[in-house]
Amino acid sequence: MSHSKRRWEDWSQTLGDRQIILGLSLAALFLFCLNLGNMPLRDWDEGTRALVAREIFRTGNWLHPTQFGDPYLLKPPLMDWLVASSYTLGGVNEWTSRLPGALGSALGVPLLYCLGRQLFQGRSPTLWSALVYLTLLPVVRHGRLLMLDGLVLTALIFSLWCLLKVQKSPIWGLGFGLGLGIITFVKGLLMLPLGAIALLFVIWDRRWFVFKNSYIWLGLGLGACPVLLWYGAQIQHYGATFIQVHFFNQGFDRVASTVESHQEPPWFYLLEIAKYTAPWLFFLPQSYQYLWQTRQISSSKLILTGSIFYLGLISVMGTKLPWYVMPVYPFLALALGHYLAKLWDAPPRKAMFLRGLFGLLAIAALGGGIYLYFTDPQIPLILMALTLGGMFAVTTWLWPRPQALYILVGGMYCGLALLFCSQAWVWEINEVFPVKPIAAIIRAETPADAIIFTTFDYSRPSLDFYGDRPVRPQPLEAPVGEQYWLIHQNLLTEQPALKEALPPLELLGRASGFNLVHFFPD
Repeated sequence: MSHSKRRWEDWSQTLGDRQIILGLSLAALFLFCLNLGNMPLRDWDEGTRALVAREIFRTGNWLHPTQFGDPYLLKPPLMDWLVASSYTLGGVNEWTSRLPGALGSALGVPLLYCLGRQLFQGRSPTLWSALVYLTLLPVVRHGRLLMLDGLVLTALIFSLWCLLKVQKSPIWGLGFGLGLGIITFVKGLLMLPLGAIALLFVIWDRRWFVFKNSYIWLGLGLGACPVLLWYGAQIQHYGATFIQVHFFNQGFDRVASTVESHQEPPWFYLLEIAKYTAPWLFFLPQSYQYLWQTRQISSSKLILTGSIFYLGLISVMGTKLPWYVMPVYPFLALALGHYLAKLWDAPPRKAMFLRGLFGLLAIAALGGGIYLYFTDPQIPLILMALTLGGMFAVTTWLWPRPQALYILVGGMYCGLALLFCSQAWVWEINEVFPVKPIAAIIRAETPADAIIFTTFDYSRPSLDFYGDRPVRPQPLEAPVGEQYWLIHQNLLTEQPALKEALPPLELLGRASGFNLVHFFPD
């Protein structure tokens, strides 16, 4: 055994699980919470979640969430409750909006380590799994956004951890059911495929004792109670409308058909994984080959079940959105950790392909830094490119020695931290016009109960949130009887000049290429 391997083993044995869990927790909290408030909220989930939570915070209506007074029927309210609670402590802003999800998502890193300790023999594959999970861009970035997926992943990891601990201590069955209850209270019907992963694993691994564990059934009951009570309250209040919108329009219809033009080919999610998981992507084929070779052991069965079943399910769904793939990432991290531990013990003899790939990435990253210097000279972004370029250069030099894995973990962690210090980590907000300047005019120039219409093609929840008014699309070419902006007297238009046939108007403000005008009634 080499000196570096001995140091790794001695270090992991000396620290112990508690110290490693503490270290992972601190590293995750720093990365997930760094500069949470330095970027505006984006469309769609962030703006919608913030709108619903702010209305809960203002009205105190926790049972029946609304948007500008209209019923909000799409998602269960657990995340909205957490964000509304955050608003009571720190006011309404980007930081308090994203903080509950970031904290919940960061908790998934030490929990994945705990799950790995139940799956694998020894600390090495467990620790590598947690470190990979900590440095996966989709996991960290989505966990930092005001979205539901990070909390769902943490609840899924917690449920599976408790399911594995049942074999030694039956009372952990309570946690399994409570975890599934949290998933349901965050994202509704998503609990069904995620719960099916656990069920298929239990059947494949012949863990029949699980069905006889009374704590599991009790946990399922306790987890279901608040969910069923909330659903019952919604059905009693809204009747068939809630069932149609929440379960069919938002749930089952997305499985069987394409909703809102989100149609993609079956390999869409494979491309999403390929785009955002480098450098760990380069080890994925070998990782799953190794899993298949060891498919007779429990750890491989769980990882293969979670990966293949869920990825196959979402790939045949009619509606495809990038964040639907998020529940795959904990299983990818476990698969990679399993393989990297093997790689640590027995480095490959043939290393030219990966070495060449790392070398090309070093050149690309350094070239990207030069490009950013001239086109978008943000110091954190330039430092990120230099860090990644240096990481790949050193990895090229060291590979296939095990120390190269240290460099990949450290370089990815520092690169992500630098990305989150920049103005680029929420890159979607640059795809359309900035909303904050327009929102400032809307708040200053229109009454609090105003309704704004816009010639823009679609609604933007972020504009609704920052403007604190509903902004609804309405084309100028609509028949006179359907020109609702004439009734409500406020129009946000992209057109530089309005038709002379329109009623008298007053220009209230101009920002981001839009004019906010007020019409006077005849």
